[in-house]
Amino acid sequence: MNISIFPFESLGGENHGWLDAKHHFSFANYHDPDRMGVGPLRVWNDDTIQSGTGFDFHPHRDMEIITFVREGAISHEDNLGNKGRTEAGDVQVMSAGTGIIHSEFNREDIDTTLFQIWIVPDAKGRKPRWATRQFPKSCRTDQLVPLASGRNLHTDTDALFIHSDSAVFGATISKGTEIAHRLDVGRAAYLVPTKGALTVAGRLVNARDGAAVTATIEAHDLVIHADQETEVVMVDVPVT
Repeated sequence: MNISIFPFESLGGENHGWLDAKHHFSFANYHDPDRMGVGPLRVWNDDTIQSGTGFDFHPHRDMEIITFVREGAISHEDNLGNKGRTEAGDVQVMSAGTGIIHSEFNREDIDTTLFQIWIVPDAKGRKPRWATRQFPKSCRTDQLVPLASGRNLHTDTDALFIHSDSAVFGATISKGTEIAHRLDVGRAAYLVPTKGALTVAGRLVNARDGAAVTATIEAHDLVIHADQETEVVMVDVPVT
């Protein structure tokens, strides 16, 4: 098992005033050839959006875009007629497919913080779509719950569908508790605590740090120990 830690202080990004964006991987004006993503996971942005501001209408295509709201809420609107509001702890998925034009706005009285996760789909040219779903924190206590997935083993769960053999998980973990995730050969996990601190494979991961773990020779149980009460978001993706 290989593990790499990416401290929050080392992330790229830019403060635009209305948007303070931190990039775990190369994005926009930030480019690092050693941080180009993990398998089909191409973007993990840690965004703070000021109250009353947001992303105006802009296009995307051929990308699965998953938004995990940490604080506040985000209001979505697109050219397909979809409108919705996703609150803290909940998730929205936008399959850009052949093309979609959308806006994401913070209409709350407080700043909104969120993770924006982009995964390359398994095929181009699919029909664009959008969906949002509530995931109460009480249902994620001390267990990783699939929030968005295209894997067959999550067909009968509440996970929002994505066009990829990948899965996005969330968990709230009590201090001192350990949980495990089976990481198969040829797959990798990328995880980020929203708060608190974790120990993963013997390595400390502080709030908003990133940790990349790859199973290279054999499958492993990836053990996550909560050094403090914490919340974590994790993506499991193929890398071969």
